[in-house]
Amino acid sequence: MTTITKKPENPTAHLTEADVEAIGVELDAIRQDILDARGEKDAAYIRRIVDVQRKLELGSRAVLLGSALPPLWVLGTVGLSISKILENMEIGHNVMHGQWDWMRDPKIHSTTWEWDNASTAEGWKHSHNQVHHTYTNIVGQDNDLGYGIMRVDEDQKWVPLYLAQPLWNFINACFFEYGIAAYDLELGKNLRQPKEKRSETFKKNARNTLRKIRKQATKDYVVNPALALPFGAFLPALAANFTANLVRNVWSHSVIMCGHFPEGVETFERNAIPENETRGEWYVRQMLGSANISGSKFMHLMTGNLSHQIEHHLFPDLPSSRYAEIAPRVKALFDKYDLNYHSAPLPQQVGSAWHKVVRLSLPNNFLATTHKGNLVEQGKLLWAMTTGDRRTRRVAQARLNQVAARQKREQAEVAAAA
Repeated sequence: MTTITKKPENPTAHLTEADVEAIGVELDAIRQDILDARGEKDAAYIRRIVDVQRKLELGSRAVLLGSALPPLWVLGTVGLSISKILENMEIGHNVMHGQWDWMRDPKIHSTTWEWDNASTAEGWKHSHNQVHHTYTNIVGQDNDLGYGIMRVDEDQKWVPLYLAQPLWNFINACFFEYGIAAYDLELGKNLRQPKEKRSETFKKNARNTLRKIRKQATKDYVVNPALALPFGAFLPALAANFTANLVRNVWSHSVIMCGHFPEGVETFERNAIPENETRGEWYVRQMLGSANISGSKFMHLMTGNLSHQIEHHLFPDLPSSRYAEIAPRVKALFDKYDLNYHSAPLPQQVGSAWHKVVRLSLPNNFLATTHKGNLVEQGKLLWAMTTGDRRTRRVAQARLNQVAARQKREQAEVAAAA
């Protein structure tokens, strides 16, 4: 099973209570070192990034006034795409985490920042900072696991509707900002309730989100294209804004997928988490419930340093520019306690995350038991499970489990013989 407590070999079984608490002490020490070292260099970094992002956005929008010319359209669209990614990832996400609140700069502060996104800052901070980072990868509590629309664990009952999971994950990637806005509102849960039972808080948040979406759409799809109208570039500018938002959405979705969904990232059962979880226990859950992306400094910048997702989940309030500095110390701690520091290049992590999405869109063990020689037979079995009743699905699932168990035994025998 995916949940750590149901694996044949629990990767934390070798840790004693003393080990777990020692991990907490050592990680607290790393955090304190950075808190003590923060200063003007860090402040200059974020101010420089904000300045570059704003100039890049203004410059790109100026170029798009002439976007009737293809070279200017490409140049302006690329610049605007990078600008939106920087604003969302390295600036907005991290500012709203409170990473720069210590500067006491009202212009770069978690209580005042409103980002270029469909989600309101307040709604996002609640669902992300308060819920996701507290209950990381706890099935049933952390709604970031699949955003409430995907099957992310073998223990979740498979139903035929999940066959469409890869399709709606792709659609979610293209319109990610709107998916996150709906997720922040817990839209599905609230819309299932009768109107008279919906809370005033939900209604207020929904109005604020609709107002934010209208404001963003007006800026990107009315005002900026209208400015290009005298230059005969209304439609090219409109297409450029749409493309930049699409690029930003797909990139953000990919980075988030890489940090949370690749094969090998652990999930946890709600009833297996202690009621009074200690600091060390919380740290261990963050360590095993996240994955990093290896790459260049530019790639780290464009991910908002969420390429250091492990370090971010351990220390969400530390300046993102410091994650690369502390990563070797964090990895050394993983090695010391024989834990898996999950890191791989971007294409590998994206491929792994999508493999998991596809694998869990199918019945348990279906993908593992399918090969070229039995495609027709497996196709018939999947059709029966899709169109049949619960008993049909239960019988077919038992068959898949038996075949998978037999394959594992055969593989173990071959490995033993070798």
